[in-house]
Amino acid sequence: MAMSFLLPIYPPTQSPLHSSARSYRWFSVRTGSKPVCLAMTRAQTSGGDLEESVVIVGAGIGGLATAVSLHRLGIRSVVLEQAESLRTGGTSLTLFKNGWRVLDAISVGPQLRTQFLEIEGMVVKQEDGRELRSFKFKDEDQSQEVRAVERRVLLETLASQLPPQTIRFSSKLKTIQSNANGDTLLELEDGSQLLANIVIGCDGIRSKVASWMGFSEPKYAGHCAFRGLGFYPNGQPFQRKVNYIYGRGLRAGYVPVSATKVYWFICFNSPSLGPKITDPAILKKQAKELVSTWPEDLQDLIDLTPDETISRTPLVDRWLWPGIAPPASKGRVVLVGDAWHPMTPNLGQGACCALEDSVVLANKLAGAINGGSESVEEAMESYGSERWSRAFPLTVRANLVGSLLQWDNPLVCSVRDKFVIPKLVRLGPMLEHTNFECEPLYGSKT
Repeated sequence: MAMSFLLPIYPPTQSPLHSSARSYRWFSVRTGSKPVCLAMTRAQTSGGDLEESVVIVGAGIGGLATAVSLHRLGIRSVVLEQAESLRTGGTSLTLFKNGWRVLDAISVGPQLRTQFLEIEGMVVKQEDGRELRSFKFKDEDQSQEVRAVERRVLLETLASQLPPQTIRFSSKLKTIQSNANGDTLLELEDGSQLLANIVIGCDGIRSKVASWMGFSEPKYAGHCAFRGLGFYPNGQPFQRKVNYIYGRGLRAGYVPVSATKVYWFICFNSPSLGPKITDPAILKKQAKELVSTWPEDLQDLIDLTPDETISRTPLVDRWLWPGIAPPASKGRVVLVGDAWHPMTPNLGQGACCALEDSVVLANKLAGAINGGSESVEEAMESYGSERWSRAFPLTVRANLVGSLLQWDNPLVCSVRDKFVIPKLVRLGPMLEHTNFECEPLYGSKT
């Protein structure tokens, strides 16, 4: 039988930790356990553990977007990040209109748009540079919006929307343990402990929260990718288009990010992961060798890539088979983004799906916290059911698209280049998965 407890919620403008003049709003929250009353938002339990109402594990895109979404709805959270600061390495990610709908809903879209170019279309080429097909996004869908966004800027923008001290750095999760009343005890590597009423796992593809919930490790898809962010100090020369180049068992792409930066990738088949390499000089050399006979623009782009932005990573995913994979939530612990449904980047939907997760979960939790008909557990289950029907098909589709594009059979590649791409491919149906609606998030008046 569902019970209820009182949860103190910070006004969105108030600092969550160490405030000398705290103001609380109290909401009745239904849970499936015995009644609990949290007398403080940040308090010590009788055993000395720090007590928090909502704890988010991981300060990546999914974690920060979830924290901002909850903040917009007047719900305070604490974000645990294992690194000493925001992990702003890496390159960029392509956001389609569904990602921008979420960023607009949490009021950061306008700020980001001013920094990144809107991409007008895409061009598909052979490895010798000859064009196979070109598309304009607006011709297929007037509402489509595509921009490549630097990961660093996205994370810093999201973090800037949170009250001071929301993110707790150097907080690596060690163990998870649930207790009799449904709360979750989180032990960190430094020996400190937090008792959380709600835990949201946003800790990426190697999620400890997902492992505790019984999820399998993500599976290697059979190919790896070099990635980088080229820098042109005097201005990059490319049109506002996504450029794809297809070879045999090898493909590459590049897209302008801003007036001076261009994101690129090279995806290649590999039966095994191979040794981990971090030396930028070796990574550049290997990447250039793969496309040594391809257009010079790509070679120059690799040469103009700062060392700190180049990487080589395996592509992995996890298929959430119905009846086999665990659900997205366990008690009052729930997963978001790559921690739950890692997918290959072939549709450009990994970050977009994590952003979608964040607003859907925040809305459902806010409904439960604000005295709606669902308990917190029921709200999490509803989120899992709704998002599974979205994420599972996209994960499968992304994997299959990647497998098709990585074919190395000469006859199959010839048919692809001479018939399939020039005559059969239509962009409109390929972008239907970017349709997603969400309303702006506004909290209660305080």
